[in-house]
Amino acid sequence: MRKLLVVLLVIVLMLAVAPSTFAAKQIGVNVLLNTEITDEILAELGQYGKVGKKLIAIDAVTMKTTADGLAAIQALPFVAAANPDAERNGAPIDTVIADDFTDGLSTWNLDVVNVTDFGFNNRQVAFDGAGVYVAVLDTGLVDTWRMFFPEERIAEEFAKSFGGGGGEVGNVSEQPNKWEHDQNSHGTHVTSTIIGYSLGGTPINGVAPMATIIPVKVLNQNGSGWSSVVAEGIMYIADLKLSGALGDAPVVINMSLGGPVLDAIEKAAIDYAVNAGVIIVASAGNSGTAGMGYPGAYAPVISVAASGWVGEWTAPAWWYAVNDPEPNNMAYYYITDFSSRELGGQDLDVAAPGSWVVGPYKINSGNTPSYYYLGGTSMASPHVAGIAALMMQKNDMLVQADVESILEGAALPMAPGCLNVYQPSGVIENICWGADATGNGLITADAALAGTP
Repeated sequence: MRKLLVVLLVIVLMLAVAPSTFAAKQIGVNVLLNTEITDEILAELGQYGKVGKKLIAIDAVTMKTTADGLAAIQALPFVAAANPDAERNGAPIDTVIADDFTDGLSTWNLDVVNVTDFGFNNRQVAFDGAGVYVAVLDTGLVDTWRMFFPEERIAEEFAKSFGGGGGEVGNVSEQPNKWEHDQNSHGTHVTSTIIGYSLGGTPINGVAPMATIIPVKVLNQNGSGWSSVVAEGIMYIADLKLSGALGDAPVVINMSLGGPVLDAIEKAAIDYAVNAGVIIVASAGNSGTAGMGYPGAYAPVISVAASGWVGEWTAPAWWYAVNDPEPNNMAYYYITDFSSRELGGQDLDVAAPGSWVVGPYKINSGNTPSYYYLGGTSMASPHVAGIAALMMQKNDMLVQADVESILEGAALPMAPGCLNVYQPSGVIENICWGADATGNGLITADAALAGTP
């Protein structure tokens, strides 16, 4: 009888504890205040969970709390906004190994944006990005990055890695030196579009080959992360600009990443950076008709859709041996089916090559360099970040709104339509797009520079 009573007592206790256990599950939360952070505010927030990172410049904090705690925090009079930490992903949509490079110094995508021409090493614009910093907020660089990039093009002294955020973490921390130990390769490929890369000693051109890259790791080794960490990376670059650590040099941020919702402190961090004079470019997302990703869809950000060219797979060595005719004939360009379409309340600006762009990319650890064609708006965005660097080299007085306006005005309009496009498998696919997919059209470097005063 006594054993039965003990068992019944245990069952009763389990039933009593279980609901509160489930209700008490911790989540990462980002809180934006409508006033300055004070000890009194921190103490009151502390009643609902553990306060983590304090972002003083934008009056925001990260926290660990519960779903009930989040609702209570949102009702506090000093809270402007509070939301669960939003997931961010920078993974490309697809990969195809590139194993035939021969001696090329130019690639089709650079020809399309008129940075280079079919004639190898033939720069078509007078600017190269010298004196401009481009911060690549991404997965960082692979261990073997020196095989691909000259050390003088990578600002190691400013490189950073931030981690944490989301889930039950609720905090953001710095990870020393992890920026150059990436296992994902996404950030390395993105960087290669901006400054070019070495192919076994053969230099391959970039949009802005003399720009200086600041690698900022905000995505983990799986190519995903959280908006709180992205916000920390954005603010880090803005503070470098404001502090004078970069001198008077112009600064561009590229974010080939995104997620389905706009996070409050990520938005505040973008506003902070824009006010500091930083130019911000981001991918539109790979969600097709489901709509754009954030932060790209946030209006002040220069967002980039992924375009393609019908000549992509019409020859075995198309990436270097097929000429994109000049001037750009818009009958030959399309918007990829994965490129996110603009929904109501979203802002899509321009399109750039994002279908099968080649660059250094490793899918396994090791010291052997490998190169892949990647498809995604992640690949389109660095083309525009590089063009923005050229524009800032020409006129370092431009601000975000200026750069966005010039790019929109210089873009070549793309009418809705359909095209038959060869795929890597040899199959012909009919790809269609509407006006919601193009933004203001295909941007080229020469047109953007011509519109830059």
